[in-house]
Amino acid sequence: MYINRIIQSQVELALKNKKVLFLLGARQVGKTTLIEHIISDSQGILLNMDIDIDRARVKAAAKLSPPDAMRSLGAAHLLIIDEAQRESDIGRICKGWYDAKVEPKIILLGSSSHTLLETAAADLTGRNEKLWLTPLLFSEILADQKWYSDSLEPASMHQDFGDQINALLLNRLIFGSYPESYLAEDPRQYLTNLISDYLLKDIFTASLVRSPEDVRRLLVELAQAIGQTISINQLAARLKLSRQTVNRYLDLLAGIYVIFSVPAYSTNGDKEINKGRKYYFWDNGVKNALQREWVVSTNRSDIKALWQNWVMAEIFKQSRTYNRQEDLYFWQSRAGSTVDLVVKQGNTLHAFDTHFEELDAKPSRAFYNLYRTAPQTIHQNNFLEFLT
Repeated sequence: MYINRIIQSQVELALKNKKVLFLLGARQVGKTTLIEHIISDSQGILLNMDIDIDRARVKAAAKLSPPDAMRSLGAAHLLIIDEAQRESDIGRICKGWYDAKVEPKIILLGSSSHTLLETAAADLTGRNEKLWLTPLLFSEILADQKWYSDSLEPASMHQDFGDQINALLLNRLIFGSYPESYLAEDPRQYLTNLISDYLLKDIFTASLVRSPEDVRRLLVELAQAIGQTISINQLAARLKLSRQTVNRYLDLLAGIYVIFSVPAYSTNGDKEINKGRKYYFWDNGVKNALQREWVVSTNRSDIKALWQNWVMAEIFKQSRTYNRQEDLYFWQSRAGSTVDLVVKQGNTLHAFDTHFEELDAKPSRAFYNLYRTAPQTIHQNNFLEFLT
């Protein structure tokens, strides 16, 4: 079953120029499915660098002249290379083909931003454009419902379909928004397999970590600290790892789209915290799979953390999907006042707090006093206004 993705129109537009297209995102978010859907009527070839014979074909073609390379690969209008980060020279190879003005449009799909953006994209400077595909946005899931109508305003939708929306939301808080998790009869089994067989595959198989168990323990620590400022020194001490190792693992996990972080926002170090980061998971289902916690209930003891992670992830997914030019932070005064999310767009600030229960909303007066921006609260009764 194909689910319409908002980014599809951007990909279709990108296909009209000759620049190399990077389509980036975690494994299993649907990059290949999206591309195959878009090019179903086009002449193209898809090669997967996870498959030895496909990697061998690309390596062999790289030794030929560009026209002969294209003929050997059978590429016509489109040449799609999936899991492109598995070939360390892919940027240099594609640069040669692009500069030779080969006929097919080249598309590189990748699940590791470290490899593709730090090496391949550097080789293709000025010759590429980048798009990101994330786990499903709630708006994409909402649009997939039979009762959904895009003519309804958020307030009307919540009034007319409140029970359906609440049920849909609760399942996303627990099982997340990977396409297969949304569609699966047993999302628990899928998510358990996802974290063991797919998401961590690149850093495990490439021997980038000393021990896979260390990475899992690190992720469980992060899952238990949603919304808290992380002390790397304390984290390293609990895990009995060096600070350098913990930082490296955090970078690797961010690079394969398992976690993301927000830094502190500060313009006055005397009044505000100006160091530290908070870490979140791109998907709630991954967080719950790591903790083996599948209770579907709003009475869970961690419902506040689940809500905060889900809202933060939705906003980050939107930022990537729409390629917004903005920076995202958290804010904390030295007196203890906090704002969960500060969005900086040019010289404009927007501030948000996340509270599952509307009655818990207590916007920070201290932030308003400093920046003349009143934080808005995103809760279960108004989230459609902010996140769709």
